[in-house]
Amino acid sequence: MPRGRYSLHDPHDHTLLGEEHFHCATGPSGWRYVSQLTDPAGEHSGSVDLTLDDLGRPIRLELRAANWRIRGAALDGVTWVRSDPMGEHAQEGNAAAHSFTGASPAFLIATARLLRPALGDRATRVRLVAFTPPVLAPRTLDQSWALSDSEAHATDNGPLVVHSYQVNEVETGEQHAVHLAGDVVLAAPGIELEDLESPPSVFDQG
Repeated sequence: MPRGRYSLHDPHDHTLLGEEHFHCATGPSGWRYVSQLTDPAGEHSGSVDLTLDDLGRPIRLELRAANWRIRGAALDGVTWVRSDPMGEHAQEGNAAAHSFTGASPAFLIATARLLRPALGDRATRVRLVAFTPPVLAPRTLDQSWALSDSEAHATDNGPLVVHSYQVNEVETGEQHAVHLAGDVVLAAPGIELEDLESPPSVFDQG
């Protein structure tokens, strides 16, 4: 069960936004990722709890940031409820989208798991609902993902396969690279892996 720490930065000016302390694991029915977020001063600033089924679909999402909470799942596309911590001001939402995304590294792993592009295939387009801290307001966006490289690296625990993806933001044309090893993000815009206590989990290819 991988456990570690990411630092989160503004992808444009590299300002430190905080850290994400995480653990995640695969299971017979899918994958779960849980994390706690801290701001640059080390104060708690939110949390992520995401569960995927074996096909990479989000069967449970709970996000917390500032004074907002999101609870969502794949249902009639994707469905969510956005509320304040006391649940007094809840707003339901639904979109004809495939999954969720946001600032957490968890969402990069989730999208890659959902799409599973093969090396050499054309880019796969996906519609996502993004929740961005601190207010977690929903925004629907389209991306395309292509697997650009897969390379095995020798480690003390056996070969570690690193998958490199080219991600394109359809609306803006912006492109960036995402590097994953199993269920750990090695590098992506605004995300740096600072500490990893155990090797990444290996997904089956079913």
